[in-house]
Amino acid sequence: MNYKIALIKGDGIGPEVVGEAVKVMDAIGEKFGHTFEYTDILMGGRAIDEVGKSYPDGTAEKCKACDAVLLGAVGGPKWGHSTDPDKRPETALLSIRKDLGLYANLRPAALRPALAESCPLKNDKGIDLMIVRELTGGVYFGKKDRYTTEDRGEEASDLMAYSEKEIERIGRRGFELARLRGKKLVSVDKANVLETSRLWRQIMHKLGSEYPDVQYEDVLVDNAAMQLVKDPGQFDVVVTENMFGDILSDEASMITGSIGLLPSASIGDTAPGLYEPIHGSAPDIAGQDKANPIATILSVAMMFRYSFDLPTEAKAIEDAVDAVLNEGWRTADIAKPGEEVIGTLKMGELIRAKL
Repeated sequence: MNYKIALIKGDGIGPEVVGEAVKVMDAIGEKFGHTFEYTDILMGGRAIDEVGKSYPDGTAEKCKACDAVLLGAVGGPKWGHSTDPDKRPETALLSIRKDLGLYANLRPAALRPALAESCPLKNDKGIDLMIVRELTGGVYFGKKDRYTTEDRGEEASDLMAYSEKEIERIGRRGFELARLRGKKLVSVDKANVLETSRLWRQIMHKLGSEYPDVQYEDVLVDNAAMQLVKDPGQFDVVVTENMFGDILSDEASMITGSIGLLPSASIGDTAPGLYEPIHGSAPDIAGQDKANPIATILSVAMMFRYSFDLPTEAKAIEDAVDAVLNEGWRTADIAKPGEEVIGTLKMGELIRAKL
């Protein structure tokens, strides 16, 4: 099979980690008989520098012409202070999610066996959960306003809105994933305060009747945050709205030991999926061969699994990563004091050798 991949290398360490992920894809191609055709796409801070806007015209169309999108990381302090939306890298991320119809963000948080001691918690159950975050609705996409009041000075507002359709489609994603995993689904909301959450809970209960084989539970977001650090092993699949998912998925990433290990997938119904590590652009170590490429490489494994339906290839990548970690190889972000540290290129080379 031949697959067309859009590469958004982005800023900071993005080009380095994407470079290693591409080499892994090519190694998979040689091993399993696939070919990959790559299209470089400009987006983020580098796009601001080169063409004056973070999300150049035609970006979505170029991505839609491909089978999947691999994104490194965008943004950095250099571009973080502009009030012009076109000159903010975050605008590009929100825009591409909306234009490609990527309403479901899948963030696995798994504690890899070789790094069990890196977990900051007392943990004897292991950690292997999937957070399903709604990605194109809620307060991040609601109407925003800023105005002056007579007695309170300047005031700002952000509208949180969700429709029945938006909740149903992300909820169904959660139930379907739960069926493929441990058949347990937790829906996170704030139904004791927010009307959007009360609608969310109403729709989720309706969906639950369609999936009697899935154990379902409602959990308030503040309790979910506490339970993640108290006993993360109790969770299998967690589905929630945009802002709650943003916060909880970052929390879940840190209890696995390093943000440099975790991949993500953003998918819709028909558009190509977008795959990216959850870490940022880390401009302080860019170009120094220090970045951990594992999260981006595991994002490729998610690409094979969810966009191409190639679970054998996906598992081959995951097994190769575990084999390298089991041998004790570490980049700086996951190394203990005194352990030998390797760089981006060496880690990618070792993983390819295991393939």
